Amino acid sequence: MSPEELVYLGILGASIPVGFLFRYLSPPVKQGAALLLGLIISIATCGIHTLHSFFTVLGTWLIIKINWRSAPALSLGWTFLYLLFFRLVTWFGLPQPTPFANAIQLLLTLKMVSLANEVQSFYLEKKKEVSAFTKSPVVGGLSHEPSLYDIISYSYCYVGIMTGPFFRYQTYADWLQQSSPLSLPGKEPCLQRLKMVPVYGVLFMAVNFVFPLSYVRTEEFLENNYFYRFFYMVAIFFVFRMRFYSAWCGAEAGCISAGLGCYPQGALSKPGGGPTVKYSPDPDTAVEYDFKTVQNIDCYNTDFCVKVRHGMRYWNMTVQWWLHHYIYPNAPFRAYALRAGWTMLISAYWHGLHAGYYLSFLTIPLCIAAESAMEASVRARLGPKGQNIFDWIHWFLKMRAYDCMCMGFVLLKASDTVNYWSSIYFIIHIIAIVCIGIGQMMKGGKKRERRDGAEGEKQDVVREKAE
Repeated sequence: MSPEELVYLGILGASIPVGFLFRYLSPPVKQGAALLLGLIISIATCGIHTLHSFFTVLGTWLIIKINWRSAPALSLGWTFLYLLFFRLVTWFGLPQPTPFANAIQLLLTLKMVSLANEVQSFYLEKKKEVSAFTKSPVVGGLSHEPSLYDIISYSYCYVGIMTGPFFRYQTYADWLQQSSPLSLPGKEPCLQRLKMVPVYGVLFMAVNFVFPLSYVRTEEFLENNYFYRFFYMVAIFFVFRMRFYSAWCGAEAGCISAGLGCYPQGALSKPGGGPTVKYSPDPDTAVEYDFKTVQNIDCYNTDFCVKVRHGMRYWNMTVQWWLHHYIYPNAPFRAYALRAGWTMLISAYWHGLHAGYYLSFLTIPLCIAAESAMEASVRARLGPKGQNIFDWIHWFLKMRAYDCMCMGFVLLKASDTVNYWSSIYFIIHIIAIVCIGIGQMMKGGKKRERRDGAEGEKQDVVREKAE
């Protein structure tokens, strides 16, 4: 493990027992203590680079104060432009930010854009209430505009400050105002989330030792046979998954121990977004709670869901919610594949400027188009047994597609990514293009069959009349 990974591990490990202590604090003390602890973590790991996140927060606050109506678009532009400056600071003679500063900046970008949208919704609903003389039915809306202190406290809250998960300002405000946090579940769901972390950690270190990523960049790697080169990406993606499974399960445990994101099950909470319905518990029935709001990974479904599009849904779930609500609806396209492509482009930019991100993320729309074409033209014509076989093949190809895309994500450079993909003859891309072609041909054949059938019916009607 690298020194940076050890620091992340230490922060994650310490945040879990600390979280239980926060349950004993009153709202004002909890807010101040969470802010202080977050600032200590930020300054200790980022030093002077903490100013980048502070300027981002300050700029977003000014945008909201000056023009709340356009705050969502302006905050998106401001935070994403600052991300560009943050990644190119060395061009301006400034020191390179630490990896920890990058992690904080990424999550802060999501928070600031979400906050601007929440404040806009608050004022729009307030105007509706005034004109209609009725209380807004919106679920999870703000009760007041956050002050600068509130925004800074939310931005630097120690919970998930580097590792996530992302959570909205309203989730943070609900956490501060919990009436009886000590009565909320904590120990059991925390242990439940942590029970597989040792397994993931051991698998990560073992497989990473046997299949180091650095070997892919060597000339010796290319001398291996095709099947070994192909299998190597399977091992690399396995290491990648185990690493993030460990980190995100640990980060979720940190939220759970503090009680952040704890809502009644009846609220039907969504990862990242929080409650989706207003829930009024029956006084005679015990209330059951969950932490769906801060769930960032569904390990089982990530591995065993069938479709590429579903694989995204179960991975980095809180960020996927953010993309789905703030980027996907505003895409300048109508077709699903193109909208997905636009969303993946924005996601790649958010992750960084390395070409490998863009090569990987922009492969996703190609795979989605391929699976959609085959589902419509092939799977729809099969019986139950045939569909079952189709789904297993689909799952296998989905996993290989993510194996392939992972290589671009970890190799980062365009040359390294293309060199590896060429070493396996771009097999995943070719399969996707062939599937799209088959889908189009079978779609055309289906149209001809319908047209020929319609013409045949017309001829039969003409003959019957003639007779």
